[in-house]
Amino acid sequence: MPSADYRTLVRANYRQLSQSIQGFRPRREQNFLVAEIGKVLLGHYDAARRILVAEAGTGIGKSLAYLQAAIPWARLNNKKVVISTATLALQEQLVNKDLPLFQPHCQPAFTFTLAKGRARYCCRQRLQALVQGNGQIGMFEAVDALTPAQQEQLTELWQALVEGRWAGDRDSWAEPINDALWQQLHTERHSCQPQLGHGHCPFHLARAELDKVDVIVVNHALLLADLAMGGGIILPEPESCVYVLDEAHHIAHIAREQGSAKLSLRAARRNLEQFNKQVPTLAAVLKDDGHNAVNRTQQALQQLIPSLGELYKQLQAAQRRGELTPDEQGCSRFAAGELPELLSHSLTALKDEHKQLAQGLSRLQSALAEALKQQPGNSAVSGAMASVSLQQLHADEALGLCELMLKAVGPKQTPPARWLVQGKHDTTLCATPLAVGHLLEQWCWSRAAAVIMVSATFTALNDFSYFRRSVGLRADDGSQYLRLNSPFDYPASRLIIPPLPLEPQEAGFDELLVEEIPRWLKDEQASLVLFSSYRQMNAVAKALRGQGHSLLVQGEAGRQALLELHRMKCDGGQPSVLFGTGSFAEGLDLPGHYLTNLIITKLPFAVPTSPVEEAMAEWISLSGGNPFMQLTVPEASRKLIQACGRLLRTETDRGRIVLLDRRLLTRRYGPALLNALPPFTRET
Repeated sequence: MPSADYRTLVRANYRQLSQSIQGFRPRREQNFLVAEIGKVLLGHYDAARRILVAEAGTGIGKSLAYLQAAIPWARLNNKKVVISTATLALQEQLVNKDLPLFQPHCQPAFTFTLAKGRARYCCRQRLQALVQGNGQIGMFEAVDALTPAQQEQLTELWQALVEGRWAGDRDSWAEPINDALWQQLHTERHSCQPQLGHGHCPFHLARAELDKVDVIVVNHALLLADLAMGGGIILPEPESCVYVLDEAHHIAHIAREQGSAKLSLRAARRNLEQFNKQVPTLAAVLKDDGHNAVNRTQQALQQLIPSLGELYKQLQAAQRRGELTPDEQGCSRFAAGELPELLSHSLTALKDEHKQLAQGLSRLQSALAEALKQQPGNSAVSGAMASVSLQQLHADEALGLCELMLKAVGPKQTPPARWLVQGKHDTTLCATPLAVGHLLEQWCWSRAAAVIMVSATFTALNDFSYFRRSVGLRADDGSQYLRLNSPFDYPASRLIIPPLPLEPQEAGFDELLVEEIPRWLKDEQASLVLFSSYRQMNAVAKALRGQGHSLLVQGEAGRQALLELHRMKCDGGQPSVLFGTGSFAEGLDLPGHYLTNLIITKLPFAVPTSPVEEAMAEWISLSGGNPFMQLTVPEASRKLIQACGRLLRTETDRGRIVLLDRRLLTRRYGPALLNALPPFTRET
């Protein structure tokens, strides 16, 4: 495709779009972002690696920029655009506002849809079995007695599905569906396959629609789950996709979650014992055709069940001997990722035994699939398939845990975080990869037709290095980096750092906040106060309410209900004060008169308390680095920028930020954190 044709289309689409929006104002930064995305897609920088990381400040209009640049290029090159977001709010904005706004003014024309994971869809056959009162979904998944209300809801679901009034996804049903009931209904990876008679299940019908549309909106978790399975399972193949990752600063964290694994020893053993009791019923369903598969599965179970029990006993004994030292949460982390010999030996055996079980289950599933072809609609066979499918999922998860726990790493490689949690009645083995860059490279960067990553907060301390390291990119690998400032008038708003007598870590700081916060709330109509912890927030809220202050406190009502109350008070001319923690520092949109006074009580330094954070800090130290300067300060910089970003949401917004942490002025890292913030007028 000649680049001139593409540019002509983008310009023509822009003209049509601008003429259709009343009061449209051109944004120089938005146009620049469109142009840079276009250059990357056209291969002007690197034809073999079309990757752009673009930090675009609030108010630039990132979503309309990437829609204008990516959709025409993808349509002309026979590719799909997959837009992935971190939050439901942005998904809804794209599907309900931005895409419908752009669609009538785009050539080539495009269609779009929202994609959801398997667990959001019901399985048609499982729903039918429940409605017909078979008493169970799978052979070994006895359903608790249904209440009349649940039975009535199941009937309504089935009728709506059959009559085409319901697409079979949980989100589109007006009434809530009980979690336990939905667990019995939703689609599963192994058993719900088109070749097994599930072609008319809602998930597969929705998946078929993805092949017909040009733009697919997903969330990061679904995207990375699909990529981790090799891609092309739920979403199209990476090679045929232009990925637009909005809110992409979350990608490394979510990739880490996708790569994590855990195994609860006693729960796994109980599950397998129950399954083992029912294997003779399986043999009866299959008759002679499945004899070898049944024998292989039984042999694997006879080895694996005692092994799980023995390892549990050994770990309990090791704790009694003082060889494992759990913290208050019962967590024992293995320093530098090194396993005790006892655990290493046992996990090696468990890994082999789970492989044997997985092979046996796979043969069982094949035999059941063949039986279902010969007896279409046989509920006993399809029920058996659902049960075997569940065991396959468990076996895959356990095998993944064993492999991650035993994974050997080279001298310069980062080992996974490995730990166990000893609860009252069970012991759970856990592992999480710390470095996920190589996974993202393998899953996505090296395969995708193009990747466009956008966020308002990529840089930490005015540099992309922190983000680059977290996602496995390099400055010299062909990836492009762009930073565009917000068009907002930051100097018209103030950043105030009062000369307080105490720092946040000192005794008496809570009491100091009780004195200081009212001073900065006085005569203000719309305030948001951000805290570093629920404990501190609730303690200060209790004290201020004792003084007669009216507060809206996170956790005392749902997020949306609190925000609606806040807006109502602001619209009615009443002063309103919101108290929130870190989750209110990102994604909260209170434009204009809904927020003019932002108070941040403490710099957002995260204390490494989770096993993953502790392991990351430990590995940096062992490698000769400084965890505080390499992890804590850059992450605090990013979070502080996000928190300050709550104040200005439109070009006409004005207000002030009061930062009650004097460390910005007294510590050596303070100037770097301050200089990374937008250019507010500073008062110290």
